[in-house]
Amino acid sequence: MQTPFIGRERELAVLEEFAGTSRAEMFVLYGRRRVGKTELLQRFCRGRKAVYFLAAQVRDKDNLEAFRLALKEAIDDPLLDSIDFRDWPAALAFAAERAGDERLVVILDEFPYLCEANKGLPSLLQRFWDSRGKRSRLMLVLCGSQVSFMEREVLAEASPLFGRRTGQRRLEPLLPVEALAFFPHWTLAERLVTFAVLGGMPAYLQRFRDGANFEENLLREVLRPEGYLFDEVNFLLRSEMSQPATYNSILHAVARGSERVGDIAAAVGVDSTTANKYLSTLRELGLVERHVPLTDPDPLRSRRGTYRIADRFLAFHFRHVQPHLSLIEAGRGKNVLERFIRPDLPTLVEDARVDFLLTHLGRDAGELLGDEVVEVGRHGGSHVRALGRTASGAWVAAVLPPAAGASGEVLERELAQVRQALGGTLHRLRYAFGQDPENPLRAALIGPQVQV
Repeated sequence: MQTPFIGRERELAVLEEFAGTSRAEMFVLYGRRRVGKTELLQRFCRGRKAVYFLAAQVRDKDNLEAFRLALKEAIDDPLLDSIDFRDWPAALAFAAERAGDERLVVILDEFPYLCEANKGLPSLLQRFWDSRGKRSRLMLVLCGSQVSFMEREVLAEASPLFGRRTGQRRLEPLLPVEALAFFPHWTLAERLVTFAVLGGMPAYLQRFRDGANFEENLLREVLRPEGYLFDEVNFLLRSEMSQPATYNSILHAVARGSERVGDIAAAVGVDSTTANKYLSTLRELGLVERHVPLTDPDPLRSRRGTYRIADRFLAFHFRHVQPHLSLIEAGRGKNVLERFIRPDLPTLVEDARVDFLLTHLGRDAGELLGDEVVEVGRHGGSHVRALGRTASGAWVAAVLPPAAGASGEVLERELAQVRQALGGTLHRLRYAFGQDPENPLRAALIGPQVQV
C-alpha cells in the first residue's frame, strides 16, 4: 500500500518554484529525523529529471561510487559505465555538463554523512559552485537531519558555503489538523489522543495502523522493546549530541513538571548557568521552548519565563516511557498503559487541544479579526487558554472551555485579569471542537471589544 502524502503542499510548491527558474539554484532543506524530508524530496523528484542520492556512513570513495550509479540511472549516459570520479567537484561538474540547457535536480540527502567522510567537502562544494555550478542549470539540494550541523556548517556565516545558497527551509512537524488525516477511519476523539501522544511527526504517525485502535498501536510501537518508537528518542538525541546524558536528565525534569531554570537545575544536579547552556541548545534544536507570558511588561528580560518540551512524543517518552523502562523491558507494557498512561490521557488531550488554538490564532484568526495576529502564546487559565497580539497592538483572548464544562463566572474573572494586565483593546475568540476531523475546530468572535 502506498504511503499517503499528507501536508507539505506549500513546501512542495516552493521546491517546484525553484526548479522552474532558469538559473542555478542551491537549496538547503533540513530538519530533525523523521520529519518527512526524504518523502518530500522523493515526491518532488517524480516526473522530473532528477538525481536523488542518499548518502551513507561509509568512505568518501564509496559514496562517490554510489552517486555515480544514481547519476547513471537519472541521465543514462554510457560514459558513466567506465568513469571514476576522483572527488565531488568532478562528479558535480560532470552532472552540470550533461545537464546542458535542461534543468537537472541533484539531491544530496544526509549531507552530514558526506562531510563525516570528507571534512573538506563544504570547501570543495564552494569551489565547484563558484567556478562552475552557479553558471549551470543545476538545482543542487543539500539535505540533512542533524539540525545543528546544517545550521553551523552549511548556513552559518563561518561556513565556506555561506552566501551560496539561494533558498532554504527548516522542515517542521505537521500542523495538528494535518496529523489527524493519517487515520481516516477513526473518530475525532481517537485521532486527538493519538496526536496528543505522537504530535506532528509523519514517520511516527505512519507507524500507527488505521485498522487497530490507539491502545493496540501504542502497545505495539512504543510499549515493547521491539517497537519502532521504543528507543526513538535516544536515537534522536545521539544524532544531535555527542554526550546526551545531561540533556536526557534536563528533558526528564521538564517533562515531570520542572518549568523554571532554578527548578530544572536542582532536579538535574547542576548550577543554573549550566542548565541555561543546555536549555539553549535544546531550544535551538526545537526540542524545548521558553514561554514568557504575553502579560509580562518586559518579555526580553523577564524572570517569569518557563520551559516546556516542544515535541509531544518527546514529552510523552520522558513522562511515561523512560520512567518505566524496566517494566517495558520485562514485557509489562500493558501494565504501564493501564496504571500510568491511561489515567493521564485526558490531561494530554486537554493540553493538545491548545495546540489547535495556537495554530488557528497564528494562521487564521486574522480573517475573523480583520487584523493579523503577530504573536501568540499559551495562557494558564481554565477558559482563557491562549493570548495573541495583533499588528495594530490589540490583544486577543482565545477561550476554550475545559472538557468538564464551562463556568461563566470563572471566565469573566479570567478576562478581567487579562484586561488588567494588558490594557488596550481586547478581542475574545471562542473556540469549540466539533465532530468533523477535517475541520475539528470552530472559532467565533464574541462580545464587544473592551477598552481599558
